[in-house]
Amino acid sequence: MRVLCSAVLAFEWIVLALAIPVAINVSDVSADTAWTIFAIASVLTLAALALMRTPAGLWLGWSVQAVALISGLWVPMLGIMALIFAALYFTGIRLGGRVDQIKAEREAAAAQADATGTMAEPNNASDAGTVTEENHD
Repeated sequence: MRVLCSAVLAFEWIVLALAIPVAINVSDVSADTAWTIFAIASVLTLAALALMRTPAGLWLGWSVQAVALISGLWVPMLGIMALIFAALYFTGIRLGGRVDQIKAEREAAAAQADATGTMAEPNNASDAGTVTEENHD
């Protein structure tokens, strides 16, 4: 989950940085306002990335989504991008949680196999489809 959510936040930070000139030149937002919003988003993003292993990091990531959505009030296209990134962040949490659960189950099974001294059978899909040739005389 950490990797997926961190990637979404990093790319969202880049989009927010690129939105500064758009906000200033196209949407007539003052440079101070644009830089202030970007500074808030940057601090929240860095804190979220640093704390991504904890629940606080996930909540800080949601706060980045909220700042991006609020900035859509000044730059409407940024609001659309914020919705897309919020959906990606949600998906990262959901799918990342499943991946983490599967990894934990596999590690537990491997630890149990090591403890009992038995070898776990590999789950190779390529072995299931192989056909052996027999010599028919």
